[in-house]
Amino acid sequence: MPRCQPLPNIWIVSDCRNDARLDAALARGPRGSALVFRHYHLADDVRMARFRQLARLARARGHIVVLAGSPREARRRGAAGAYGAASRLSPGPALLRLVTAHDLREIGLAQRARADAILLSPAFPTRSHPGQPALGPVRFRLLAARSRVPVIALGGMNRRTAARLRWQAWAAIDGLPG
Repeated sequence: MPRCQPLPNIWIVSDCRNDARLDAALARGPRGSALVFRHYHLADDVRMARFRQLARLARARGHIVVLAGSPREARRRGAAGAYGAASRLSPGPALLRLVTAHDLREIGLAQRARADAILLSPAFPTRSHPGQPALGPVRFRLLAARSRVPVIALGGMNRRTAARLRWQAWAAIDGLPG
């Protein structure tokens, strides 16, 4: 995906918890959204089979498909981009690079890794990290303002929390769009 194109506002992030709902979410979600395929819980061969299946559905709806892993693996699998920690995404072919960040230090690392966007989390409390402190709207926006690249909110996100955060670009695991 050329970097001059605007990024989607809605990102569907795959996980073992939402796998049964992904097909429907991709079909119902707004055209031109995005899929970040993680599925770390699956063995490699099963993971790639599920990736191919979901990528076909996503592309049929005009969604961007991003693979968690290195840029080289993403390119080899036909993904438009790679997702992960800054340390995993630095070298490799020119693809869309989505980097995870949780604080100002990680935002700096993401920018040095030439991230095209940062998934900043957790914006709100999440089921995947019970009891862990969330950034909340004020701290989230303060951190996001320090980024030189677009920021996508992650963690407890759905349409309602995106409105509460007053942030257009958001990614959901449990709060799937549709």
